[in-house]
Amino acid sequence: MAYLQLTAILVEDYDEAIAFFTHALGFELAEDAPSRTNDGRPKRWVIVRPPGGETGILLARADGDRQAEAIGEQHAGRVGFFLRVDDFDVSYRRMRAAGVEFVTEPRVEPYGQVVVFRDIAGNRWDLLGPSRTRS
Repeated sequence: MAYLQLTAILVEDYDEAIAFFTHALGFELAEDAPSRTNDGRPKRWVIVRPPGGETGILLARADGDRQAEAIGEQHAGRVGFFLRVDDFDVSYRRMRAAGVEFVTEPRVEPYGQVVVFRDIAGNRWDLLGPSRTRS
């Protein structure tokens, strides 16, 4: 058996990123522990994940100029992360109230409702919900 355990997002600050993911997106803080870089400098091992989700996001503070330049551009301006929710309208309203930056208006596609937003680092995400039923 194999599964995707983690993906990483480069961030400027651990605490600001934790606040964004836990408050604005409703994720859980799964881990926040002291760690070390490969060359022994202190860092933190910070993982957030959607409630009940198995795959987590490692919030990785940028280390050096090359990583700092990639903050918010990990997917070269494309949507690189996809957050599927059961209730699109409730999630959209909660995120707007929390100050999340939406870069498109919600729309309906064959695969469901969708709107593009940016995370705290500037990366683009799709918020995805089920298709609206038509009466």
